[in-house]
Amino acid sequence: MSKKRSAVDRAFERGLAALINSGEPEVLQGGRKGVEKESLRVTPDGEIAATPHPRALGSALTSSNITTDYSEALLEFVTPTFRSSWELLQYLCDLHQFAYQHMGDELLWATSMPCALHGDESIPIAQYGSSNIGRMKTVYRQGLGNRYGRIMQAISGVHFNYSFPEQFWDAWQHIRDGRESRQDFISANYFHLLRNYRRHGWIVLYLFGVSPAVCESFLAGRDFKLPRLKPGTAFEPYATSLRMSDLGYRNRNQAGLRVSVNSLDEYVRDLTRAISTPHPEYEQLGVKVNGHYQQLNANVLQIENEYYSFIRPKRVARSWERPTKALLRAGVEYVEVRALDVSAYDPVGVNQNKLRFLETFLAFCVLSDSPFIDGAEEIELDRNHLAVAHRGREPGLMLMRDGRQTALRAWGHEIIESMEGVAEILDRGDAAKPYATALALQKVKLDEVSLTPSARLLTEMRETGESFFEVSLRMSRLHKEYFLALYPPNTERLAEFAAGAAESLAAQQAVEAADKVGFDEFLAAYFND
Repeated sequence: MSKKRSAVDRAFERGLAALINSGEPEVLQGGRKGVEKESLRVTPDGEIAATPHPRALGSALTSSNITTDYSEALLEFVTPTFRSSWELLQYLCDLHQFAYQHMGDELLWATSMPCALHGDESIPIAQYGSSNIGRMKTVYRQGLGNRYGRIMQAISGVHFNYSFPEQFWDAWQHIRDGRESRQDFISANYFHLLRNYRRHGWIVLYLFGVSPAVCESFLAGRDFKLPRLKPGTAFEPYATSLRMSDLGYRNRNQAGLRVSVNSLDEYVRDLTRAISTPHPEYEQLGVKVNGHYQQLNANVLQIENEYYSFIRPKRVARSWERPTKALLRAGVEYVEVRALDVSAYDPVGVNQNKLRFLETFLAFCVLSDSPFIDGAEEIELDRNHLAVAHRGREPGLMLMRDGRQTALRAWGHEIIESMEGVAEILDRGDAAKPYATALALQKVKLDEVSLTPSARLLTEMRETGESFFEVSLRMSRLHKEYFLALYPPNTERLAEFAAGAAESLAAQQAVEAADKVGFDEFLAAYFND
């Protein structure tokens, strides 16, 4: 181990010891947790649904619980934040049951990677009504389709939102002798976390990636050539998450875009530059062609959310406030982890052990030493993520660390062993030790590669003879049966969802009635604010 790495480890151990001895036994407990989970609506035979967003689920524009992502068929389930992961997952389960009660014979696709595609035109763009903000959301998606193709936008995922408890920030600022304002300290430390997530986040792809295969229809018209596992199914033998590779979200169009996470100011600077700098290729597409918008603008990014990253710093924005403006106004409030594939082995796409691991991992990232990332290291880190996405289960895979080659397996053990002290704090007062259990379940995957969900999915296809489409459709049907058979249903919460859906429809009407200017003027004001 290098002297640099030894110093980093000692700094982490000192910080962890200080936190343990802080006099706050529950210092890390009670962080706020939320999930955004995407799922394609499909027909009983697995085709993307061409039906409108079900009205009984409410307005996709104004609902706080069920909206749509890129496509009219791509549902997004959004939970409030909870202090415990079991409450969070119960809420997510209730949302799925509510949705299935109002979807007729349609299914929710059980995997991240879509199937049965018939080109871009088979994927309907989400519609949000006639209001200016609704039209803006649809035009933005039109632009995404024109820039990257609609097929890529049909991929779904699970996003984990997390904020540390207030007592942690009190203790940590005292330990670190932070002299800046409380919010400046919090923002700086969230960026501390972001840098370490970029360094170590490859482990999330290895442990939880479950998209090693795709339908061949996903590759139609694209440059990628993958081996064939069986007719209709392409794969990479050692892949963990093709969703998070350059085949999916890490697309080549944004390969040259660099957004610094060394500070809040640099992050906002780089995103602001990207949303205000014209891109020659996008200029050729045109913005308003024959009276119809093809994209919001011809800049490198139309808006901040177009930037695809594994993790984002976030602040709840005011009405129609841009994300960067919200961050500058009040600092970082929480982080959004975006690297989780939808798991076909969990009816809601995620489970408690996964969320507990992530919570522990985020604490490890904020407690560990986190020097600034320069250009050379950023390239190194991007290559690590791509290597694990494409070849994470390859025997003897080596990653780059501080300019030297390091075995994935050894590095992974080091990370999880460092996390054990964090799990001990999170488990205080709970005899079941759920966080330590979550770590132990993941640690064994480093030695037993067959236990990773990506390996499990490939093994299942080989043993059953099913294609990726067939296994995904089977699991989708099983999940529907599970949710509709749940008894007794949480009638109070289901009634709450129904009332919320009705309120959101009324809220959309109010938004539409409140518009006082034309769409062109609205867009100009939004981008000039």
